[in-house]
Order: sequence, then C-alpha cells, then structure tokens
Amino acid sequence: MTMLTYGSISAAAVAKRGLATAASANSFKIPVIDFSKFRAEAGPKEKQQTAEEVVTAFKESGFIYLRNHGISADTIQTTFQKSADFFRLPSEVKSTLAWEDPRSNRGYVKVGRERVTQSRDPNEIAALRAKAPDFKESMEIGRDWDSEWKNMWPHEANVPGFKQTMLDFYQTCHNLHVNVMRSIAMGLSLGESFFDDKINDQCHNLRLLSYPPVKRALLDGEGQARAGAHSDYGTLTLLFQDSVGGLEVQNPHTGKFIPATPIDGTIVVNVGDLLARWSNDVLRSTLHRVVAPVAKLIGTNETLTPARQSIAFFCNPNFSATIACLPNCGNNPKYPPVNTGDYIVGRLADTYT
Repeated sequence: MTMLTYGSISAAAVAKRGLATAASANSFKIPVIDFSKFRAEAGPKEKQQTAEEVVTAFKESGFIYLRNHGISADTIQTTFQKSADFFRLPSEVKSTLAWEDPRSNRGYVKVGRERVTQSRDPNEIAALRAKAPDFKESMEIGRDWDSEWKNMWPHEANVPGFKQTMLDFYQTCHNLHVNVMRSIAMGLSLGESFFDDKINDQCHNLRLLSYPPVKRALLDGEGQARAGAHSDYGTLTLLFQDSVGGLEVQNPHTGKFIPATPIDGTIVVNVGDLLARWSNDVLRSTLHRVVAPVAKLIGTNETLTPARQSIAFFCNPNFSATIACLPNCGNNPKYPPVNTGDYIVGRLADTYT
C-alpha cells in the first residue's frame, strides 16, 4: 500500500502531530508545585525533582501555583491590609504621589491611566486607552535604597506601618525570587547559582492593585477588562490574589482563556518576557488578563462587580544585565542581546500616559 505524503511528512505523521496538538490543548493546566523540599535544602535528588517540575511547567504553560513557598499567611494578610488602607485614602491625597516617569516606575496610578497590551505602537495604545482603559488603580514601589529614583510614600500618619510593611515584603519576595530562579537554573542544567549575580541588584517592582467596584455595563464594551490581555516584562511575577478572583490565562494551543482560580496557601508564579527571551522561548511567557467576576444586581437592569485586591511582585534581572540566549537553550538565538534597563523602561513608556 502506498502511504500518502505531504512534502516529506507522511499522512500518519501529520495525523500524529494533530493528535499531539489536540492532546496539548486538552491537557493545558496550571500545576500546583510543592516548593518545600527545594526550600528546605533537601537532598540533591529531591531538589532536582522539584526543579524539573518547575521548568516543565514553565515550558508547557508558563504558570504555576506555588505551595509551601515560605511566605507566611500572616505576612500576606498584613500586606493586603496595609494596601487596602492606602487605597482608602482620598483621591486628592493619593494623587500627590502620582507616577511620573518610566525610569522610576514609582508612585500612584489612578484608574484608567494604564492600558496593558501587547502593542508597542504608541498611537494604537493611546486609542485603546481612550476606548477601553483598565479599570484598576495601583501603587508602584521599587528598591528603597536607589540612589537616583526614590519611592513615593504616604505620610506615616495617613497609613501607619505602610512603609515598613512594604519594605519588608519587598525583601521577602526578592528572596523567593532568588530561590525560584535557582530552581530554574537547576532544571535547565545551568548550575543552581547561575542567576545569582544577575538578579542581586533587586531591580524589581512591587505593585499593589485595587480593582474598585464598577458597573458591569462599563466592562461589556469591546476590548474592556479590568486589565487587558498582556504578558509581563521581566523574569518572573509573583502574584498574590484575594478570594474574588478574575485572573485568566490563555491556552496557547487554542487561544481560549481559562480561570486561574485562587487556591488557598498558594501564590501564582509566571514567566515574563525577558526570561522567555533569555531562554530562547524554551520557557513560555503566557498571555493573561483580569476579567470581572460575577456581578451583583443593584437595580432592575444594572449590576455591580465586587471590589478586588491583588499584589504583584514583578521580578527583573539587574538593569545592567545583558539578556542573551542562555546555554542549553538552543544554538540559534531567536533574539539579539538586549539590556534589561532599556527593555523594561521602553515597555513602561509605551504602557502609561
């Protein structure tokens, strides 16, 4: 019997490839990974097993739920409480701390000022912002010892304990970032400490997020969302969600978005664009968005979405670092080398008014 072929690929191979793609689409999920053995300095075998689980997940979905990550529930709860205290301040008080410069990326961002998108065209972004702004406000915090750019803190009397809580949380999140990057290094057979001197300047961004209640009708227009579909810019994002939910992750095989429902005791960790670029796309930076949860009826024909809080810690390489194809990630780099600082500042400049 003669086997049909398409070019040099047999019909059987085409069918097999199609089945594999369908299987990938149907099996897409965000796995829950127990990080305790890696953190506890377990034996080499146990640490390597966890590292391989992390890297496999980041190759397939780009997202994980991390359990036993080492950040206590009390620490997270206190940070959420101080964040809520800040966003309850009057608008005129918050506006005195307004975000001003992408090189700094610090300060308060009012509702509608940011429009996250994959576009790099300023005119297109401006049009999207005018038509469908993101319904959220945020407070951006960087490393506090920076010699050039300073954080913008509210008066202590207005939000007692806010500054120290956020400084402590920033350091705690950086420490977790180091550990997860060490697991990635092990999983890619680079040596556990490979990334240590490339992320030690702590050029990160702690973002406190508040999604105010909003009439559902305002979110039903074309392109509207609490935060539009986007990927993140840096190495990893550590996301702390409340119980309201709304985060959705795109299945790269089908284009459909699936809910990343909050799971008690876990945080969501995802790959950013620079880590994907660094790994020559071996690790996947996946599109995600925030949509409105089920709304409550407030009138005959009107509904209101509930408020939502989240905290994102955007992890970055050192701003002086050059991002070029890693060893063990292919012999044909897809991207030219890029400076971290130039890349991050460029993306931020496109995103804000």
